[in-house]
Amino acid sequence: MKRTSNALFACLIGVLLVTSGCSNKNEEKKETSSKSKTAFQIVEAGAIKLKNIRGIGYPGNDTALYLAGNNGLELYKDKKWYKTTSNQHDYIGFQAVETGFIASGHPQKGSGLKDPFGLIKSDDKGKTIQKLAFYDKANFHFTAASYSEKGLYVIGEQQTDGLSLGVNYSTDNGATWKKSALKNFTADSMGMMAVHPSNGNEMAMSTRSGIYFSTDNGNTMKQITGPIMVTALTFRGDSILFSSVENEKIFLKTIVPATGEQANLTIPFLDYDNPITYLAVNPKNPNQLAFTTYKNDLYESIDGGKSWNNLLEDGRAS
Repeated sequence: MKRTSNALFACLIGVLLVTSGCSNKNEEKKETSSKSKTAFQIVEAGAIKLKNIRGIGYPGNDTALYLAGNNGLELYKDKKWYKTTSNQHDYIGFQAVETGFIASGHPQKGSGLKDPFGLIKSDDKGKTIQKLAFYDKANFHFTAASYSEKGLYVIGEQQTDGLSLGVNYSTDNGATWKKSALKNFTADSMGMMAVHPSNGNEMAMSTRSGIYFSTDNGNTMKQITGPIMVTALTFRGDSILFSSVENEKIFLKTIVPATGEQANLTIPFLDYDNPITYLAVNPKNPNQLAFTTYKNDLYESIDGGKSWNNLLEDGRAS
């Protein structure tokens, strides 16, 4: 049992960050394309074998489920897997938004881009990127963006120029930043954040002791669950879809922040040491859900969680 618990805590290292904050001026915005000699295309992937999954989501400018990894993007659409032929960057902190996606990470070797990315955005499925903030200065494993792009959040993991430890937010797509005061936040950890799809002021954070919710950009926080370990969360309209580990079992639930009303969703059996790591909801179709696990399994539902399709098992196409 102790070994299993240690494995679980190791995979949740992201909830062990120090609370602080920052402000910063954004980098000059510029469209940047890769210098790779390989022309950018999206082609059928054939066999899929992934070692690291960095995030998932449903960008509004496509109909595919996007999976971000250390070798670029994988796209699942019409029961087929696709990949990009270049710009295979090591994306982290991946966030799907209405016009594309936002991410942090490291550039593919030979791309001519600086490392680290800071915060970047692409509105053409990864063909080109736009620098939003902190380019060549910092990376962010924990980011959160409103689908409407009206709220952007990062957790600063180390001190750098213009950036302190803790939660920071921008209401102008990275042009300016403010520190979240985190009033009434009493957890001893920070973790994954999520932002309401249309209201960028509403955000939530998972911790080892439950979910904290805010209506004012994280300046005032309220704990809306009991003291449970929450490993992943995302908004599903006005409710929050989240996964918790309780009594050595893995759960997928929804909660309405305004009322505290909760409901359980049925999921395939997952071992205790294989918790859910990322969750995604398609804002254009809230019945389309997906989640990944610590062992790189990927499941998708198109009926609101009544049934699930196993798209990846141990990082491999099933």
